[in-house]
Amino acid sequence: MPVDASKVESPGWWLQRLGKKLLDEREDDTDAHGETTPGLDTLRDFAEGRPPVPHVLGVDPREAREWMKDARTNWTALVLDSPTERMHVDGFRFGAPDDDSEDARKADTEANRIWQENSLDADADLIHYGALSQRRAFALVESGDDGRPVITHETPRQVAVEHVQGSRRKLAAGLKLWRDDWTGNTRATLWTPARIYDFMSTSDLVTFSGRAASLRGWDAFVVPNSTDGERRNVLDIVPLIPFINRRNRRLTGFAEHEDVLSIQNRINLSLINLMAAMKYGAFRQRWAAGLEVGEDPVTGKPIEPFQLDIRRLWTTDDSEVEFGEFAATDLKPYVAAVQAAVQDLAAISRTPPHYLIGAVVNVSGDALKAAETGLISKVRDRQRSFGESWEQTMRLAFRVLGDEVKATTFTAETLWRDPESRSIAEMADAAVKKEAAGVPWRQRMEDMGYTPAQISRMEIDRAADAMNAQTATDPTAPPPAPLDDARARRDQRTVISREAEDDGANAA
Repeated sequence: MPVDASKVESPGWWLQRLGKKLLDEREDDTDAHGETTPGLDTLRDFAEGRPPVPHVLGVDPREAREWMKDARTNWTALVLDSPTERMHVDGFRFGAPDDDSEDARKADTEANRIWQENSLDADADLIHYGALSQRRAFALVESGDDGRPVITHETPRQVAVEHVQGSRRKLAAGLKLWRDDWTGNTRATLWTPARIYDFMSTSDLVTFSGRAASLRGWDAFVVPNSTDGERRNVLDIVPLIPFINRRNRRLTGFAEHEDVLSIQNRINLSLINLMAAMKYGAFRQRWAAGLEVGEDPVTGKPIEPFQLDIRRLWTTDDSEVEFGEFAATDLKPYVAAVQAAVQDLAAISRTPPHYLIGAVVNVSGDALKAAETGLISKVRDRQRSFGESWEQTMRLAFRVLGDEVKATTFTAETLWRDPESRSIAEMADAAVKKEAAGVPWRQRMEDMGYTPAQISRMEIDRAADAMNAQTATDPTAPPPAPLDDARARRDQRTVISREAEDDGANAA
């Protein structure tokens, strides 16, 4: 039977509202002033190197389409990849930085286990890239069959959410719409803070008008030994965590390459013009004046007396005939147009020029660092935003486990890997200078890029080396004083890191 959508905030009303919102955002939107906001389909096409074919005067569109296969250079992919490859989560810290309590240690260890169980070393990059390329991404937190939290990456092409009126933090409802490849049906799951609803449609081309009182073709999804497509939401919260990119440009998100699409189109047009000039104007065209041309007796068309061939010589018995050639088209202006557009793209997207041009000759390290300043600043800004979303994700994971204390620990901190590129010699030299300035040893190790787990192991080995060295020089000397209890407990704490996978597995 049709799903009732007449009552505000009813399951059918949310299905229609969020479903229409989800499908509408896939398409381009043109306002009354003629300005077009690209849809998710357009953003994906540019990210994957499938921009529209530019119109070139005098060139058949089918021919231009074939040229485009060779001419297009996907600069927007580099705009997306350059910040993504520098965004890596090393771990989480629960409690205050100086909190060495037993609860804080357990929270860090459990967070490490949750992270590794869900393969987030790899999937976290999918969420970051999805947010950068599609304006936002989502982390869905659910309870697995064993009661452990399951965290998955969701895209805005399948997920839409609605906030509570007057709030930009609390979600009122969330919808996931996808095609069931096993049955060919369209499935939908709706989350509200109190209930979870499952729907099914036998059509693979669903539409939502936004005004219908009922949704025909939709029905509750029922599985054997289950209720009628409705169940209680035990988390009492919509389990979707948005990762929104560049909220300062648009509250719903702004893609990393969204403001350079026109520049990519300009580059494509310049490349198509370059190929047209290479094909029709780069070869010197020859001409002959005063030459008698015969006709084909069958077709009546002129017979070309000469063929363009590097191995052939043009000759004639008529001394009055003149030969000449037209100058070749200069290709430098076309190349310069492409280079100028690439420089504009680098400036607007804050992508280092040497990433785009690929030519680095006699450039100092300071110059390269200065060139990457914009990129590093951009990455740190994205880390601040995404870090809050990761902390919400981990708190929700602890709620799945039934740990309300950790689920409400708002002092949690996401630990990011340093996005700057530094040589080992540079970091070591800085550490020596910081030691002279009185910076503590652990802080110096953090500044050198070591993870907290590595630092804890090094500190234990450092104490052991000091003990062995003292024993070797004076066997009768008493051993050095042991670390105080607080520092010893801190050394045993583990955080998420690729280098600490073995520690995390043992802790699990």
